[in-house]
Amino acid sequence: MTTLRNTMTILIASVLISLISLNPCKAGETISITDMTARQVTVPENPDRIICLGTGTLRLIVYLEKQNKIVGVEDFEKYFPATRPYWIAHGNTLVHLPSIGPGGPGAINKEPDLEKVLAVKPDVIFITYMDREKAEQLQKKIGIPVVVLTYGPFGTFDEKVYASLRLCGKILDKQDRAEAVIRFIENSRKDLFKRVGGISEKTKPSVYIGGVGFRGTHGIESTETDYVPFEWVRASHVAKQDAQKGHLFVDKEKILSWNPDIIFLDSGGNDLIRQDYAKKPSFYNALKAFKNKKVYLLYAFNWYMTNIETVIIDAYAAGKIIYPERFKDVPMDKKADEVYSYLLGRAIHEKMEKSYGKIGANPSYLQ
Repeated sequence: MTTLRNTMTILIASVLISLISLNPCKAGETISITDMTARQVTVPENPDRIICLGTGTLRLIVYLEKQNKIVGVEDFEKYFPATRPYWIAHGNTLVHLPSIGPGGPGAINKEPDLEKVLAVKPDVIFITYMDREKAEQLQKKIGIPVVVLTYGPFGTFDEKVYASLRLCGKILDKQDRAEAVIRFIENSRKDLFKRVGGISEKTKPSVYIGGVGFRGTHGIESTETDYVPFEWVRASHVAKQDAQKGHLFVDKEKILSWNPDIIFLDSGGNDLIRQDYAKKPSFYNALKAFKNKKVYLLYAFNWYMTNIETVIIDAYAAGKIIYPERFKDVPMDKKADEVYSYLLGRAIHEKMEKSYGKIGANPSYLQ
């Protein structure tokens, strides 16, 4: 009997060893990474349970097709759902996950709700825009790896976001997907540059973007000198003439003096502009763009950091209006869903249109 028991023990041990050898990502394996604050962090290899804290973090995980690993979401993610395409695409499942704290812009670089974070038992915490020292303190306090990410400067598109994507891809075993996402974005930008190449600056219509969000919604006076969709189609943006750079609040008199050929309106500020138009029609009708109905809607892309898919779609819509001959082969409905489908996994163009109106169309009060 003893011999039989010993034989069975040896057989069971052999089977277990074989199973372990067939599983290269067995529990307990870790990798060492350098996060965006240059911290060395040891994390589980391809963790099963993750959470996303801070502005824009959840979006990156959706781009990598790993939203199924998320075990809790910030309360802020559930507010204003139509403002973030990644939530439109996957909010029906994410909304049922437990709360991990309030989140939102007011929570940037602050300690999260530790009780709620610990309650969902994450293997890794991804967080944006946290100082190195605070991230280290947080990690020591809760005993869970904290990986800091970044999009670069607020309110624009910066290639630092690619480093964050690659970092998440390495941790989540999605390196190929990270590179594919980056390639898709860069190929879109290259296509836009190619389409507008060789156009003389003298022949370009002058353009302006109003209603740009900046720590809230604003009217037509709110603009951005380096508005990314304009940059990607080499538009002749009148606000770039200003000595200041970045976000600007400009006087209505300044807009009148520029009197651009075409005016684009950010959907985030469109309601305020509609109200202002009803109160002060004389100002708007003094602008040739309004008089000639050359006023067009673009979707807001700065909601909880940059919705990169919306930047791409806005750029194509702006290009189609500014240079119609160069973009006549681009049907915007199909282009929008191509971008949404690739980056978010869902064709959500109809839902965006229902919330904000048809991209590249006149606002309803001018139709």
